[in-house]
Amino acid sequence: MTDVDFNIMPVRKARRHVWLGQRDQVRDIARAEGLTLSVHVNMQALEADWRALEALPATSLHQGFDWCSAWAQTHANQLLLVRGRIGEKTVFILPLELVRGRLFRTARFIGSPHSNLNTGLFADDFDPVTCSKFAEELIADLSAKLSRVADIVTLEKMPFDWHGTRHALSSFPAVRNQNASYQLPLLETFEATLAQLNAKRRRKKFRISEKRLEALGGYDHVIATTCEERQQILKRFFEQKATRFKALGLPNVFQDEETQAFFHALSAVEPAREGQPLELNAIRLRGDQNGRIVAIAGLSRKGDHVICQFGSIDDDIAADASPGELLFYLIIRKCNAEGVKLFDFGIGDQGYKRSWCTVETVQRDIVLPLTLRGRLAASVHRAAVRLKSGIKKNKKAYAFVQRLRQRRQAPGAVAVAETDSD
Repeated sequence: MTDVDFNIMPVRKARRHVWLGQRDQVRDIARAEGLTLSVHVNMQALEADWRALEALPATSLHQGFDWCSAWAQTHANQLLLVRGRIGEKTVFILPLELVRGRLFRTARFIGSPHSNLNTGLFADDFDPVTCSKFAEELIADLSAKLSRVADIVTLEKMPFDWHGTRHALSSFPAVRNQNASYQLPLLETFEATLAQLNAKRRRKKFRISEKRLEALGGYDHVIATTCEERQQILKRFFEQKATRFKALGLPNVFQDEETQAFFHALSAVEPAREGQPLELNAIRLRGDQNGRIVAIAGLSRKGDHVICQFGSIDDDIAADASPGELLFYLIIRKCNAEGVKLFDFGIGDQGYKRSWCTVETVQRDIVLPLTLRGRLAASVHRAAVRLKSGIKKNKKAYAFVQRLRQRRQAPGAVAVAETDSD
């Protein structure tokens, strides 16, 4: 426990911490055959175990080492990496970061504002049922080890049923997230995949899009293969998104420097055999508009699972050709041919997602108060989720809230990221 707790302690509490550390050490030794927890602040100290756990199919790519490392490098938040062990074996890692708000200190999944689903990292043979009172013991341990620096732990956007298995934390107190995520299973052939949808309509729209782009001189489906190409397309994405948000009167969730630096760091990670943190796809025009990019999609791939992280279009040209829809058609067809089993449009209910997807996955938020102040924070969190859920189910109320957001838009203001904002 060389990188545990001490360097994140307020100095005035150091004497009390020594006593608490001794107490925790005694308790851990007494439970050596059971589950023990440690909290780390250095990712490299856990890298070997981390990469072993992230390779498992049920682990979200948002808890991958490279994804979390890119976020940690571009954000100043303190890391709180919770490792659970049985004996010498690491059975889970909860990669958390500390966010200090005006009233509460929150430990949350690293990069949570821009993640689409979170699972944590759990060994495939770890069965919490075998651990007596697992939920109660884990909550108690988290409180003992984190309450000195955090008021609340929020584990957001977690599917309790994922890859055919029940999540190890599914017995924890949770509230349904206001947003679900949407997926399209990719079957043996692209024709079979389209047959799940209105295949005839899909093909017709594809032909119309191609015809209209051919009238402008044609197009290329571009997949950036070098870091420089990815950086250039990403820069164009930020420009398109800023224009789009401004036109809609919405806060730009990609405008702050830290967020842009994070995605640039992700795009610099080269693809590996098991996948790629960020692949940039685009529709690039030929002819008189040669080189102009009219649609962009950022994908993350892990094994046979692909998530669309973001997308944008150029509204100033070829809008009637629906280049964004065309790009998704080409991407999904390519993924199908490469053996991808699940194409994930991510969290947030939007019309284009429902038009493509046949699966809706419920997400849960686990909220664990660690202090008295944290109990208030938990109540606020649950109330906010329920309020958002109610508003989104009421079209008139949702439209009213959107109008309020437009009026409150302040030039240059930093927006709070929501993956379904556009």
